[in-house]
Parts: sequence; C-alpha cells; structure tokens
Amino acid sequence: MTVTTAKWTIDEYHRMIAVGILDNRRVELLKGEIVEMSPEGEPHAYFSSEAGEYLIRLLGNRAMIRSAKPITLPNNSEPEPDIAIVQRLGREYLEHHPLPENIFWLIEYSDSTLNKDLDTKSKVYAEAGIPEYWVVNLKKRQLVVFRDPQDGEYASKTTLTVGTIYPLAFPDVAVLVDSIVSI
Repeated sequence: MTVTTAKWTIDEYHRMIAVGILDNRRVELLKGEIVEMSPEGEPHAYFSSEAGEYLIRLLGNRAMIRSAKPITLPNNSEPEPDIAIVQRLGREYLEHHPLPENIFWLIEYSDSTLNKDLDTKSKVYAEAGIPEYWVVNLKKRQLVVFRDPQDGEYASKTTLTVGTIYPLAFPDVAVLVDSIVSI
C-alpha cells in the first residue's frame, strides 16, 4: 500500500487560518505540508531578539527586520523565519507577506530544529531563489551561511564562528559574527 501525504496550496492554507482551523497551533507551510514549529527556548528567543535589534541599528532605514513573521514563497511554502531582512514596502505588506523578490536574506536560530533548518529549509529557500540564508547553530555558536541558489540548492555554504560578514544585499555593511551568534 502506498501512502500519499496531502499537499496544501498557499490559498488553502490561508483559508484554514481565516476560518480558525489552525488556531493556537504554531505551524508553517513547507512545500505544501503543514509542519509543527518547535517551541522557542530561552537561548533561541534571546539571541534572535538581540540579533534583530542589532540588525535594525546596523541597517537603519535600508531594510525592514521582521521577526518570526510569515514570508510567501512560490513553492507552496509560507515559513516563518526567525529574522527576515526585507524591503521596506510599507502598507503593501497589508496585501501580501514578503515575496522572494522582497527578501534580502533570512536567518534561522536552531537548536532542536538544526537538521530541518540546514536541510529542508535551505532547499525550500534555495528553490524560491532567496539569495542568502543564515542558520545559527545555537549549540556550537556557529553561523552557517548559504549563498548562490542553483537548481534548488545553495552552491555555497560557509561556517563562521568569529569575524565579519558582508551581506550580499549590502556589501558595504559589516556584520559582526559575534553579534549574530553570541551577543
């Protein structure tokens, strides 16, 4: 017997949200599958909040920092990255969540979800053409940087523990790795 998993479109997912089917459940849509999100532990909440504040100060009005808010991707995905660095589109976000063309880069903080963030989410984001994706490994205090999406995967993967990184969207902005992984 073959088991097939039901897949959902973004419109169907939004209808479920609108009628309250998913109330009080922390979920996200990944490639048509509704996936439970793990609860945030104290380190996850602390580091992602501090890094968000750091990036707001660093980038100023050049970008908007959205924390734990949905983004909409064409591969039937609507994940909620810990930090999304996106274009400032103001009230346009009343009509839609940030789309791939609005996203500069994404950051996930990972402890218990490390494998999902390094594998599943990196493929979802690469397939959607997100130019840059960072995963913070909270256990090892490492920053894993994915760049150059090609054929549904990132061609470049670098792991940093110290130093400075320059985001692709803002090559003149020096981001201190310590300020992202161990504030």
